[in-house]
Amino acid sequence: MTRRSQQQSSIVSADQYSLAPDINYLNHASIGTVPVVVQRAHEAYLKLCETNPWLYMWSEPWQEPREQVRQQVADLFQCDSNEVAITHNTTEVFNTIASGLPLGPGDEVLFSSLNHSGASICFAHRADEKGYSVRRFDFPVHDVPEMTPEDVVSVYADQIRPSTRVLAIPHIDNMIGLRHPLKMIAKAAHERGVEWVVVDGAQTASMIPLDLAESGVDVYATSAHKWIQSPKGLGLAYVRRDVQDVLSPLWVTWGQTRWKGTARIYEDYGTRALPAVLAMGDALTFQAMIPATERSAHHISMWKEMQEIVDSTSKLEWRSSRNWEAGGALYAVEVVGQPSSDVARHLFEENGSIVRSFQTQGLNTIRISPNIMNSVEDLSQLVSAVL
Repeated sequence: MTRRSQQQSSIVSADQYSLAPDINYLNHASIGTVPVVVQRAHEAYLKLCETNPWLYMWSEPWQEPREQVRQQVADLFQCDSNEVAITHNTTEVFNTIASGLPLGPGDEVLFSSLNHSGASICFAHRADEKGYSVRRFDFPVHDVPEMTPEDVVSVYADQIRPSTRVLAIPHIDNMIGLRHPLKMIAKAAHERGVEWVVVDGAQTASMIPLDLAESGVDVYATSAHKWIQSPKGLGLAYVRRDVQDVLSPLWVTWGQTRWKGTARIYEDYGTRALPAVLAMGDALTFQAMIPATERSAHHISMWKEMQEIVDSTSKLEWRSSRNWEAGGALYAVEVVGQPSSDVARHLFEENGSIVRSFQTQGLNTIRISPNIMNSVEDLSQLVSAVL
């Protein structure tokens, strides 16, 4: 397995990462790669912490830097910093929602089959305890290639009932990469009586531009180890100010009074991995150095190129949206006549290409999710192994 040199379509050179030279990494939707500069910053924070653990973990030196990271997140989210919680991952935030919203008998939580298990199972787990109901409907995945944003809104709007109080959606789902138009869905849902629209944003923070304050959604959660490329084990949440008054924290220590009126109440952990939190600030700085227009142009170019490759052969089928406004930097491709799990295994063992397979809901696809260090040549290397 050999890794060929990067073409110009890569906007960040591969040598800024620690990937093995024989690995063609196209699985950022599962777990991202951390830039070397961020790794070094993380190591430096760890070493500094150990020179005086009490000072750095519990005293003043890192209090302001932590709040600077929060402001960086607020800038990325386009919201107020008091609406930002620094968590562990998306699943933690959805567990907070499932247990902390004032739901009870007669209330319904609604989501589609596109929801990730981390944004779904928690509701079923808490439903009997709290008395609310959970309804999951099958999303028409085979219609996705020709779907428009308006079509996506209609699918959800048609499922809402008078009892639906929570609508849980992915911003971009992790199977076929369908982008959900947040503002349109939130407006339609709220007009139909839904009280809270909660969003799994694990696949969008730092992939596409966000404006959460204007989106109309109530809670948005993401995992920073994917497209933000932070150290693993960190998540982020946007909790709209008025929602904080009704959403109870999942766990508490001594910070509830001190942080009342802010989303910090959802990170009331006591001891936590502050070196990693500060290194996330370095990851955000790294991402912010890439102009949004350049990032978008790169993702669109790769998306178009992969479609052209797929459309050039009868051996492949495109299963994601063909409308960029309903798509993103992860896409599903079927290798006709071959189980996707076998394809993914073959790609890794013989070609060094890392993707994820899906065999669910009638899909038989590999999910390809390149990021800013990937090039068109990486896509070609992958395809050459299956044709």
